[in-house]
Amino acid sequence: MFNVLVSRLGQAALVMLVVSAVSFVMFRYVGDPVATMSRENASVEEKAELRRSLGLDQPLVVQYGRFLGRTLKGDLGISYRNQRPVTELIAERLPATLELVIVATILSLSLGIPLGVLCALKPHGIAARLVQALSLVGISTPTFVTGIVLILIFAVSLGWLPSFGRGQVVDLGWWSTGFLTISGLKSLLLPGITLALYQLTLIMRLVRAEMIDVLSSDYIRFAKARGLPARYVHFRLALRNALMPVITVTGLQIGSLIAFAIVTETVFQWPGMGLLFIQAVSFVDIPVMAAYLLFVGLLFVLINTVVDILYAVVDPRLRARSA
Repeated sequence: MFNVLVSRLGQAALVMLVVSAVSFVMFRYVGDPVATMSRENASVEEKAELRRSLGLDQPLVVQYGRFLGRTLKGDLGISYRNQRPVTELIAERLPATLELVIVATILSLSLGIPLGVLCALKPHGIAARLVQALSLVGISTPTFVTGIVLILIFAVSLGWLPSFGRGQVVDLGWWSTGFLTISGLKSLLLPGITLALYQLTLIMRLVRAEMIDVLSSDYIRFAKARGLPARYVHFRLALRNALMPVITVTGLQIGSLIAFAIVTETVFQWPGMGLLFIQAVSFVDIPVMAAYLLFVGLLFVLINTVVDILYAVVDPRLRARSA
């Protein structure tokens, strides 16, 4: 088990090193921050002084070494656009994104699992066919189209929900939450539904496939032959075994929701990390863009590392292979 842990942590460190190098090099070629930050009639000397103060006059290897050293100390640099530490900006925007992801995950699980069970137990029923047809529409429609349609219906036409912003929030230390106010909860609904639709259809289809596979297994047939109630067989035996891969996929999808909430946050002007990244791209704010990519990479690496270690704990064969 110790060998498995050391191996996974070593792989995680190597991946993060590669991610840091890719993010540093990639964002050095998206634009010139000096041209964006300089005043319109700035002289050549002023631009050269600004480039020197930003450290952009040094060789690329030296810049990367400084960037890596600061990152290991938790210093992600100063935002060119806001002139504030990037860590402060991320700390301000992270609660909004995490609350949006929490709402999307709850909606997708609470609707996706029952719908998947329905489609598995009655695959030829009208309701199951209708759900599967709607899931195809949901998984095929781009996120920005879904968000715009929801805004048009529930915000513009009916006027039930706000179309942008986070509403009123309550500060709990460094964490700001909209869960404790009515306007905050209303503001969460439309972007939460938009972000949840893709994951909902994915979970529904996965539950349906796993349930159909489990229901055809020998132990389920034996349980039915013994005369056990159908409710017990379906929900205590079949569903519990079908949910194992769903839990794994859901954990990995949480990372995807955080990483790819950019479109949803842009459509609804949600003040989260995705909107911060879009604003950084438009301003060529390299420290913020690099920090966002590092954060997303770290998130995926942590989730995958935890999943791999849990697999090794559950399955002794994986420990034997790594020994």
